[in-house]
Amino acid sequence: MGQTSLPPQSLLFMGILYAPNVALPELIQAISECFGNIVLQSESFLFRETDYYHAEMGENLSRIWIGFDRFVEPEKLVDIKHECNSMELNRYSLSGKRQVNLDPGYITLGKVVLASTKNNQHRLYLGKGIFGEVTLRYSKKRFQPWEWTYADYKREEAMQFFIQLRNILKQHLKQL
Repeated sequence: MGQTSLPPQSLLFMGILYAPNVALPELIQAISECFGNIVLQSESFLFRETDYYHAEMGENLSRIWIGFDRFVEPEKLVDIKHECNSMELNRYSLSGKRQVNLDPGYITLGKVVLASTKNNQHRLYLGKGIFGEVTLRYSKKRFQPWEWTYADYKREEAMQFFIQLRNILKQHLKQL
């Protein structure tokens, strides 16, 4: 019989899609107030990988990732996703349409995990209507995508962000 163990330490991060009318500095400040100090922020870039969000959020969306200076227990991802959903609908919507899409996740030394409200064959149910997806795996000194990994998470900008966040995690773990 195997022995139970605690999951590896992980850092919280968030993928953010936002409409052109959203003031990014104010959004990042609000997110920081909810989830903690931001230690890493990617450059913002136009999100052109899909038109999935156009009907609700409009066109010319931008993508950015932020990483927090906060260890997070994997089971907390469920509540964090619900808090993000509440922010999207209650603070960042116009006429019932979201202007922001917040996708929280966590990073360990071996993987990047995203929370989702959508079920699929490669996602595990975490509870309270939330699913988890290992979207990137660390192998051969870099993050590698899976066949289901979202196209924007395959971009070089994403890979650089997650390598940098992994390095921050490594430094935190050394200090423990």
